[in-house]
Amino acid sequence: MQAASRESYKVAAERLDAYARGAEPSAVASTADDILSAATLLRREPRLRRALSDPARSAEDRAGLLTGILGGKVGADALDLLTGLVSGRWSAPSELLDGTERLGVEALLASADKAGDLGEVEDELFRFGQVVSGQSALSNALSDPIAPAERRATLARDLLAGQARPVTVRLVEAALGGFGGRSFSGALTRLVELAADRRDRQVAYVTVAAPLSDEEERRLGARLSEMYGREVSVKQTVDPEVLGGVSVRVGSDLYDGTVLRRLNETRNALAKR
Repeated sequence: MQAASRESYKVAAERLDAYARGAEPSAVASTADDILSAATLLRREPRLRRALSDPARSAEDRAGLLTGILGGKVGADALDLLTGLVSGRWSAPSELLDGTERLGVEALLASADKAGDLGEVEDELFRFGQVVSGQSALSNALSDPIAPAERRATLARDLLAGQARPVTVRLVEAALGGFGGRSFSGALTRLVELAADRRDRQVAYVTVAAPLSDEEERRLGARLSEMYGREVSVKQTVDPEVLGGVSVRVGSDLYDGTVLRRLNETRNALAKR
């Protein structure tokens, strides 16, 4: 987002947090659904996106337009948050859409946080991403942009039935919709990171040939927390092809101490002789 859009989103996010602090988790989740429904409408109606982000129209005019469309169709709390959102300045219609989607996602995460489930939701999102990435046929079925969105959502709901919290399922549906313009796998990764960020944690993606023990994972997390000055949420991926050692990615930082990397370096060095 450009500067004006970032500032408008920041104001809306602060309003969301203030609302969520005084509301029940179920109410916040319902508000989140309403906001995400509004995002779906904006995605489907580019003319409406342009009208609601048009700097030539006053904030009151834009808020009134949205109220005329959504009044009585979404809850009062969602409408209040959405009118506040469109009253801000947006650098482009696409950034208003991104901001609306992000606000809905953050509302879902806030509801999980209020319920004490945010850590579990974060883990469920990551594990589902692991399951999908490990099965090419499933990954293709869920990522296919040509397949009807509802068919893909139904497949995801069936897979997660009894295995994940309702908030997790709703977030997966947001990922299927291309949250933030990302691929399905990219959207899932971003959602994991947003969940961790709400818990004031950094995510460390760890790849190993065999699972770390609980103690090994704890020590690694503690070491990374010291390095980054922030609690770290360790997400393990087991890949026998790395042969041994550990690869750790935190943001744009990569620490690759795997046997596979060392073998590749040796192979490359020999090839240059």
